[in-house]
Amino acid sequence: MNRLQTIAEFNVWQSALSAGWDETIPCVRVCDGTGCRALGSQKVLVNLREEIQKAGLQTPIEVIGTGCPGFCECGPLLTVYPQRISYQKIKPSDVPEIVQQTLMRGEILEHLLYTDPQTGQHIHLEPDLPFYRNQKRMVLDFNGRIDPTRIEDYIALGGYRALAEALSSMTPEQILAEVKVSGLRGRGGAGFPTGIKWEICCKNVKRVGDGYIVCNADEGDPGAFMDRSVMEGNPHSVIEGMIIGAYAMGIHRGFVYIRAEYPLAVENLRIALHQAEAAGLLGRDILGSGFDFILTIRLGAGAFVCGEETALMASIEGRIGEPRPRPPFPAESGLWGKPTNINNVETWANIPYIINQGGQEYAKIGTENSKGTKIFSVVGKINNTGLVEVPMGITLREVIYDVGGGIPDSKQFKAVQLGGPSGGCIPAKHLDVPIDYESLTGLGAIMGSGGMVVTDEDTCMVDFARYF
Repeated sequence: MNRLQTIAEFNVWQSALSAGWDETIPCVRVCDGTGCRALGSQKVLVNLREEIQKAGLQTPIEVIGTGCPGFCECGPLLTVYPQRISYQKIKPSDVPEIVQQTLMRGEILEHLLYTDPQTGQHIHLEPDLPFYRNQKRMVLDFNGRIDPTRIEDYIALGGYRALAEALSSMTPEQILAEVKVSGLRGRGGAGFPTGIKWEICCKNVKRVGDGYIVCNADEGDPGAFMDRSVMEGNPHSVIEGMIIGAYAMGIHRGFVYIRAEYPLAVENLRIALHQAEAAGLLGRDILGSGFDFILTIRLGAGAFVCGEETALMASIEGRIGEPRPRPPFPAESGLWGKPTNINNVETWANIPYIINQGGQEYAKIGTENSKGTKIFSVVGKINNTGLVEVPMGITLREVIYDVGGGIPDSKQFKAVQLGGPSGGCIPAKHLDVPIDYESLTGLGAIMGSGGMVVTDEDTCMVDFARYF
């Protein structure tokens, strides 16, 4: 890959890649995230490529391994383009039939389709699945569509356009203003306004002349796997968001602190960092702008407490991951005593969207005080286990019944646990409460990073509390 020297060169490259991206061309996309790998997706991919080659098709059909599209309950997931026929729970032994009947003859295999547990209906196409139909996918938009190990796929769909725009025609102050106008709040915990956090850090960086930014990918809440799936399926969105944030705050060094227990996320992140640097999108003199930014991976050692930002910083510095009292807050005195801005994976991944669409457009989504979308990992006693991205303000009832498909065996919903061990349980009488920061806090729970553990009538809440 030739290193891009200017923003004009990047624009030419992106235009060519975008022109070549065509989802009307026949291909097969298979989820190859951690969950589907555990269920045999890699063998499915191998068998597909072999069977397609043996079939001797006049026009070869590309097979693409993607990140997690979210519908984990039904993995391994396979989607046939351009129709977007959606097959569920694919086994390697299903592959010859898929190639012969669907790819060669255009026939749909009813026994591989999703069956709606509430209606009993077979659903043919991915966009028609209730699980996806009720979502608003912004951060997860590319998951299930691109090969996360190919930077060209990300760029073809508009990736790094926000970075080029920021470096070519926006001042750091303008970027800070857009993030503030967007109303984006931190997606990893208490929901502090991101733009204000950046602004405070920026002022301290100017005061001392140096600082750091950090991506907190040390996802440890039980039932939570949002950050892992974003890093596995679209690591460039996080990298792009971090570079834009670094430019806005005048910072030239950053770290991604990620759990060592996420080997596929670590692997895809390393590939993405190497590709971004090789293309001139990361490192020294990015796209000829004169701006330098070095991004390094730090592996966590599995300590839950290192998800707390002061313990995380101690771990990055090579010390025992123990929290310290605040103040001083990291924005004033963080890594090695320098101003440090810490956001989680999902927060960083929202930044390119905000720069591309504008802060005001982003602020139209959600509620008055909770803007944008939120990704939840919905697990436990629910039909459609998986990752969902929904607008802020949606009710628990909509998430659990419209997206999640309700409770297995028609049992009664009892409560949902939100926010990990620091959070709380919301019982059935509050099913119609909107999901936003203030509403959840008022009920004794927190948004947290987005883990949502559903319980039914048979769950013993004493055992459940003891587990957490």
